[in-house]
Amino acid sequence: MMIRHATVDDAESIAHVHTTSWRETYGRFVDDPATNPWFDVERRITMWRSNLEHETFATLIAEDESGIIGFAAAQVVTEPDAVRPEELTMLYVLARAHGSGAGQALLDAVLGGRPASLWVAADNPRAHSFYRRNGFAADGATSSFGPIGTTVRLVR
Repeated sequence: MMIRHATVDDAESIAHVHTTSWRETYGRFVDDPATNPWFDVERRITMWRSNLEHETFATLIAEDESGIIGFAAAQVVTEPDAVRPEELTMLYVLARAHGSGAGQALLDAVLGGRPASLWVAADNPRAHSFYRRNGFAADGATSSFGPIGTTVRLVR
C-alpha cells in the first residue's frame, strides 16, 4: 500500500471510493441507496474534480495494486470560534480494506498528531473506536449531515 497526494486525475477514482464507502457505511440510513442523491457517483465526481482543482482540502489517497482503496481530506479552519485549527473533513476506506492499516496511514499522513476536529455519525462504533485510539473524544456538539440523522464532533 502507498499513501500519496491526490491529483485532479484521481477525481473519478476517489468519487467511486467515496460513494462505495458511503453505501457500505451509511446505506442503512436510507430506504434506497441506489436512488438517493447522496450516494450518486456522478455528483461525487463533479465534487472531487472541483475540490482537487481548487485545492479545497489537503487530500491524500491510499492505493494498493487494485487502485485507490481510501482517502483522507483535511483543511485549516479559519473561523475565529473554531474548536481546533484543523478539521479532518473526510476519511473513508473501502470495507474490503478495513484492518489493512490504510485508515491509520491516511490519518497519520494527513494530520500527524496535530490538534483537529471531525464529525462522525453517532451510530458508527467502528469509527468511534478508531478515533478514540487516536486521541479524539466527543466534545458534546451534535449536528446532522445528509442522510445521517445525528453526527457528533470529536476533538483532540
